[in-house]
Amino acid sequence: MTREPGDLPSGTKESDRLAGFPGKEPDLERDSSFSAETADILSGGDDSLAGVTVIVCSSCRDETGSDAYPRAGARLADDTRQAASGEKIRIRTVECLGNCKRRLSAAILRDGCWSYVFGDLSMTSGADLVAGAKLFATSTDGLIPWRGRPDSLKRGLVARIPPLDLLKD
Repeated sequence: MTREPGDLPSGTKESDRLAGFPGKEPDLERDSSFSAETADILSGGDDSLAGVTVIVCSSCRDETGSDAYPRAGARLADDTRQAASGEKIRIRTVECLGNCKRRLSAAILRDGCWSYVFGDLSMTSGADLVAGAKLFATSTDGLIPWRGRPDSLKRGLVARIPPLDLLKD
């Protein structure tokens, strides 16, 4: 079954919820791409995280195109909430990000900074989204640093959108 942009599921909408489930953290000791600075950022407790929002497309289907509920996107949203447990990262859902050809999709936003859209994620990419949000929260140039970014956020980058105040006529 092919999904077209705007092909939204029927039924009850999932309300936006803050993170609040026990979760998992990246294995900083096994992943050599994480620097000591990144390890400090990812260890949590940073107030700068309050300015970052992860938006997950809750209507995304899995690779088979199944209409089954809960949708793969809703399961990714739950995994992201679990990974963000105890953090000040806002996790929100939307019915469609219009990135259907790249399947499971999410965006990471921060006021006054570039916004990012990712695709080709899995239902267990929540920890990667949280790791990316943590790196973004401490960025001084308004960009998610490439170094230390999880592979799924390197390979899955769909778009980087500038903040409106950076645009010139």
